[in-house]
Amino acid sequence: MLWFLSAIGSALVFGLAGLFMKISQMRSGSAGSLLLGLYTAGTLGFWGQALLNHHWTPLDWRIWIAGAIVGLGSAWGNLLFMKALDYGPASLTSPLTNANILLVIAMGAIWYGEPLQPIAAVGVVCLLFAVLLAIRNEGSYAVKSSRWYGLVLLAMLLFFFRNGGLKVTDALGLDNTNVLWSGYLLSWLWFAVSSRKEASGSRSDAESRSSVRAGSRAEPKAKSRAGADVSAGASPARTGFLWGLVAGVCSYGGLQLYASALGEGPSHLVAPIFATNGLVVALGSVLLYRERLTVLQWGAFAFLMLGLVLVRI
Repeated sequence: MLWFLSAIGSALVFGLAGLFMKISQMRSGSAGSLLLGLYTAGTLGFWGQALLNHHWTPLDWRIWIAGAIVGLGSAWGNLLFMKALDYGPASLTSPLTNANILLVIAMGAIWYGEPLQPIAAVGVVCLLFAVLLAIRNEGSYAVKSSRWYGLVLLAMLLFFFRNGGLKVTDALGLDNTNVLWSGYLLSWLWFAVSSRKEASGSRSDAESRSSVRAGSRAEPKAKSRAGADVSAGASPARTGFLWGLVAGVCSYGGLQLYASALGEGPSHLVAPIFATNGLVVALGSVLLYRERLTVLQWGAFAFLMLGLVLVRI
């Protein structure tokens, strides 16, 4: 089935977006600049897709209302996700925020009356179990602060506005590419203003520090050379923006595939498959940063594969 392949592709591609966000954080990239880059690439991607489909409808007021709701869930969900990464590991944060699929599944079954076949139901349970195993805390995966739990819970609820909202807009007959375009554009405007204020504040702080240094005694030459070497490196804003562009391309691709799968397949099957994108982040962290893969996470991947097979049957 085409929807099944689209759902798997959405999980893989969207998972890469989360991994690139983690890489940016590990390289001290600015979170605001990263999200600005993400929504820059995403907005252009969805706009280009709408033009290619000959279905760009910027004058439809329903698109802007739906885009505002979906965009709110996406923008603030990603912002809280990035903040949560400061207090807990990505291998826990990403799968747990994807627990919003429970709400999507419930909405599909109760609101839209989507039937759930017994074998497919077992597959859904396996996929959910894979996500639950992935968020289990073991050894080096300790959470740094209790604030992490609140951030993850809020991010999970906001992501439901994005993922569940796309199901609602599809049922209403709206073109989800246009909805995502408007949502990403509104999010881009938000982070553009936010990044400008952040940059202005950074410049003011830098000027203040320069004034203080100018009135103080000269530093030793060796120390000055060291400072010059540091300033020569890529700034946090530049690092975040570049990785954000890459993440934005994957975010566009993943959500476009997800929207396509929702349009052709049942949400109570598409949503659990899409939610496994968090395991891509976990595996990437293991490969790139040599994080130890726990027995529970190996079990998560096993249940993931079993769940995909059963859902497909």
